[in-house]
Amino acid sequence: MIQIKVFVFNELGVNSFVAYNLNGACILIDPGCNTTKQHRELKQFVDENQLKPACIMLTHGHFDHVAGVAWAKNEYNCPLLMHKDDLFLVENASQYAGLFGIKLEKPPGPDQFIHEGAFTLGDFEFTLLHVPGHSPGSICLYAESSGFVVCGDVLFSGSIGRTDLAGGNHSLLIRGIREKLMTLPRDTVVWPGHGPSTTIGAEYDTNPFLS
Repeated sequence: MIQIKVFVFNELGVNSFVAYNLNGACILIDPGCNTTKQHRELKQFVDENQLKPACIMLTHGHFDHVAGVAWAKNEYNCPLLMHKDDLFLVENASQYAGLFGIKLEKPPGPDQFIHEGAFTLGDFEFTLLHVPGHSPGSICLYAESSGFVVCGDVLFSGSIGRTDLAGGNHSLLIRGIREKLMTLPRDTVVWPGHGPSTTIGAEYDTNPFLS
């Protein structure tokens, strides 16, 4: 059983996650922490629960979602995993952040590219769903046995990811959501990259972008 701890970090209110199990392993997902206080908050949770980060995983490469990657890599010395199609976003994250008046330490490059399909790392088992449209390399992490999906900025409560940024594609995003997310069990909890959690059933019934 995988448990989820959510933190809200940086100026853009990114949901950053620690996915962990009873054996003490964890995965840091989209560490957006970009201040000493936020670093301390994340580290305190990891330390108090005696967790050992196995990797850092990115749902996509936008600067707000990678704001704490340099710190996390240095602190935990674990591999960074992401989809190859978002490499250009990570490589230019500092410049993109500067456009918003945000200073961001240049993230390190990935240690491994991930792609759609079954993903196993120690005790962790996910199905990775490649759902481009918000960004070319957007990945959703579906934990079937634990009943949740971490979907980055693909799907929100009552909304979808914006598609007017570099590499965005509205029709591709809608098709991916309908074919890969809306086919999951209705009670699957959706953890988005910003805002409150929701469920697949709630979005299927009420999301105006999917009607």
